[in-house]
Amino acid sequence: MDTGETNGVDAIRESAAPVGAEDAGAFLDATDFLRELWYFAGLGKDLLKGDLVRKILLREPVLIGRSKTGEVFALRDICPHRGMPLSNGKMTRENTIQCCYHGWRFTTKGVCTEIPSLTEDDRRDLSATRVQTYPAIEQDGLIWIFMPDFPTNHIRAGVSGVVEPAPKFPPPSIGIRDAKPRWVESQTFHCGVDHAVVGLMDPAHAHYVHKHWWWGWWGRPKEKIKQYESREMGFAMSKHKPTKGLYRFFLGPKVSTEIIFMLPGLRFENISGALFGLFRMEFAGFTACTPIDSKTTQVTQIFYYRPSWFNLPKLFFIAFGKTFLTDDRMAVEKQRAGLEFEPKLIPMPDADVPAMWYQQIKKAWAKSVHERKPFKNRVKTRELRWRS
Repeated sequence: MDTGETNGVDAIRESAAPVGAEDAGAFLDATDFLRELWYFAGLGKDLLKGDLVRKILLREPVLIGRSKTGEVFALRDICPHRGMPLSNGKMTRENTIQCCYHGWRFTTKGVCTEIPSLTEDDRRDLSATRVQTYPAIEQDGLIWIFMPDFPTNHIRAGVSGVVEPAPKFPPPSIGIRDAKPRWVESQTFHCGVDHAVVGLMDPAHAHYVHKHWWWGWWGRPKEKIKQYESREMGFAMSKHKPTKGLYRFFLGPKVSTEIIFMLPGLRFENISGALFGLFRMEFAGFTACTPIDSKTTQVTQIFYYRPSWFNLPKLFFIAFGKTFLTDDRMAVEKQRAGLEFEPKLIPMPDADVPAMWYQQIKKAWAKSVHERKPFKNRVKTRELRWRS
């Protein structure tokens, strides 16, 4: 019996041909995390001087800390002596991390400086004992951790010669001067990172998932036409006038928005206009999907705006922002009951093309890291049409 599945797949293959038709509808294995990239790991304001915080990133234990002098650092959160998480210890006045089990001390660069149980007769070189480090940067009020191309749980910890990762580029910038997070909402999605990312970039779900009386539930889906373009690490919906009248009401007829997606699972929405036609305002929405493990993803949404003294946007985010992220979380968690049976999925043109682009650039990046070759983004400038 013809279920129509073949026609659906053929249609999306034809539509997505510029980015590789052979992979229509296919996702990477959920255990394949991208390497050699910066991952959002938390807010700078939540990390005080002397704090040691344990995070699981890409299924790896990471200690994120702030020294007594204010610098952010990151180490593998395992003491090489007996496997105790170093985050259970403390930051000393000398800016070393002291393990709570036997008092071993390490610098913020992972170098051992003290093993209290050794006697004076033992002349071993303590600096030969190391803990793996991760590059860490605090920028725009965000903490970024660079995840190298080797899983650190495969490294023989506690020996000299531990590799010092060297990022080839900095973490992405929010793009607003003196950027400071004005509103933050973070939720744990019980799904793999691919489905979290695709669910958030999906342009056709809003009418059904975000069906609230105050968000256009009475309307019918309308045809949308958007221009997309390639970017260095992803793609963008080109600058355009938003369709929601709410934007035009507050920010005038010249309001514009641009939505950018980039690896490893980052979404930026930049909005500019003139508030009530009086003075210029800039908004930046940032969403990060940070994989914890193959079945869990931390999704964080942050909004920035200028001028900072005008707090009406924050009141809107407080009233409604959490609702939108909760809607998306509940949708992907309901979806999980179907995905457990590994069904064959049927992507649709053109609404699902961005999801396919994500799959394509993710595979291309993973291949470039594995083969040590330049990354090639095959997304081409094109127009997409759908109803939503």
